[in-house]
Amino acid sequence: MDLNLTSKTAVVTGASRGIGLATVRTLVAEGVRVMGAARTITPELKETGALTFAADLGTAEGVTALIDSALTELGGIDLLVNNVGGGDDVEPVGFLDIDDTQWAGIFDINLLSAVRATRAALPSLVERRGAIVNVSSINSRLPAAGPVAYSAAKAALTALGKSLAEEFGPQGVRVNTVSPGVVRTAIWEDPEGFGGKVAARAGAEHAAFLQQIPAAFQITSGRITEPQEVASLIAFLLSDVAGNIIGADYVIDGGTIKTL
Repeated sequence: MDLNLTSKTAVVTGASRGIGLATVRTLVAEGVRVMGAARTITPELKETGALTFAADLGTAEGVTALIDSALTELGGIDLLVNNVGGGDDVEPVGFLDIDDTQWAGIFDINLLSAVRATRAALPSLVERRGAIVNVSSINSRLPAAGPVAYSAAKAALTALGKSLAEEFGPQGVRVNTVSPGVVRTAIWEDPEGFGGKVAARAGAEHAAFLQQIPAAFQITSGRITEPQEVASLIAFLLSDVAGNIIGADYVIDGGTIKTL
């Protein structure tokens, strides 16, 4: 299938690893001129051939600098993937264990980064009749399945996508959301990451914990999702092939969510 993305320009946040890195690779392979942004530029991101931009996207200044650079270096923005978020600073704790500073930090990176990047990029996106994909989580639908602040931020991000689609869809900008379940990224695979912390709290060995996730989460496919599978869905939604898909929330979770 020809996605007809050649010569388009794109900004991908949280691009140094995982879903973001896979998305950069996919878009570059489709002929897109990409700027990949992250707090730390990894060798893997450099190897994609994309332009890179190092910034703390949990701050207004970092996001503004990114979009300003992208507009200059790319000459305009056709596609925006708000992927940065999650994991590194999220602790597997309860509501009473999270203070205001932690709430603010989680919302800054998971929600306000997308708000700020979208607001700054929208004039170009409207002019070019572009597309946005926000990367949320099935936690937006299963709030009891994860840390409360993270789930609340992702629910807000999903709602934001609906609102943006309604306001800017008539102006030619398509906005959609992708909500993954467990994905094979460092968030789960790094012993020091969120998955490692969950395993430690459960008194489980990390490798054994990872093997038990499909059964524990009742994943119908029997396996967790690969980053490339999410990236392929994102690329499809950014393309003209998905030209009349607006305001949708695509779940990619191997069948974790059982409800309608």
